[in-house]
Amino acid sequence: MINIIVVLAKQEDAKGIRSLLMKNGFHVNAVCTTGSQVLSKTDELNDGIVICGYRLPDMMYSELHDCLPKGFEMLLLASHGVLNDCIGNDIVCLAMPLKVHDLINTVDMMSQTMERRRRRARLKPKERSLKEEALIKEAKELLMNRNNMDEEEAYRYIQKCSMDSGTNMVETAQMVLVMMRG
Repeated sequence: MINIIVVLAKQEDAKGIRSLLMKNGFHVNAVCTTGSQVLSKTDELNDGIVICGYRLPDMMYSELHDCLPKGFEMLLLASHGVLNDCIGNDIVCLAMPLKVHDLINTVDMMSQTMERRRRRARLKPKERSLKEEALIKEAKELLMNRNNMDEEEAYRYIQKCSMDSGTNMVETAQMVLVMMRG
């Protein structure tokens, strides 16, 4: 589920957007009237969409956009004149007066893009730390010295044991070290 925060200067407008989104199957995490409230809410979340007006009581949309944590996207609701200033700055825009159909389709498109990004991030292999790399290297060297393997054979041995046992390479390297030293 995608996190959505609606922030407009007038609370009743923000609540209206929230009810429209909720009627169409979206979950709205928060309704805010200031940029500082949004930034406080984003600290609690990993990512999401901030639906925002042009001018908030404490900051402009561009200041809020610059302060949003990585993983958050902005949907700006503003007049055609304001939207011309937004071209090429990584903000999705919708012109006012707002058409419900356009709002729902745009939020849906942004949600699908974020879900794809989440899936790609989950499938991406995790980076190993220097300590983890050193453990694997030490296990390879031990296998090479004791079992007359070359580096590739030692790596493949650790990799195969890892897959067979259902553990990651680092845990398998640790097991190799414990078993061969002990």
